[in-house]
Amino acid sequence: MSLFDRLQGEKAKKLNEEKEKGATFLATNKTKEGVIELPEGVQYQMVEEGTGKQPAVSTLIEAHYAGRLLDGKEFDSSFRRNQPFQARINQLIIGWQLVLPLVKEGGRVIIWVPSDLGYGDNGVPGIPGGAVLEFEVQLLRILS
Repeated sequence: MSLFDRLQGEKAKKLNEEKEKGATFLATNKTKEGVIELPEGVQYQMVEEGTGKQPAVSTLIEAHYAGRLLDGKEFDSSFRRNQPFQARINQLIIGWQLVLPLVKEGGRVIIWVPSDLGYGDNGVPGIPGGAVLEFEVQLLRILS
């Protein structure tokens, strides 16, 4: 077996382990009080109901977020930087596109995103391929 084949095999094994861990987590998580699972598989829990308008998928928003792996390791946080971001919802990962239109301005939500609705099998730096991710998102305001 070549080095390339061995590395590919190790990568596939890690990916399968990550996906199994995520599937087990999501199966248990959806049974918790307040957690809602959408048909696409993304799960969310409203932490704080907002009082403003709800955005459309094409809406430009300003929000804060923290992203974590299932082991609790934070890979990014606008809260920590004290710098909210602005983006159109349809420019964000699919998991966010499905949930953010359900959140009113001022609302805070926790979103659990399966890998196929997030960063996929390849992942990105700091996020392994196949990972289920947890995001805490506060929708500060609708910009347009």
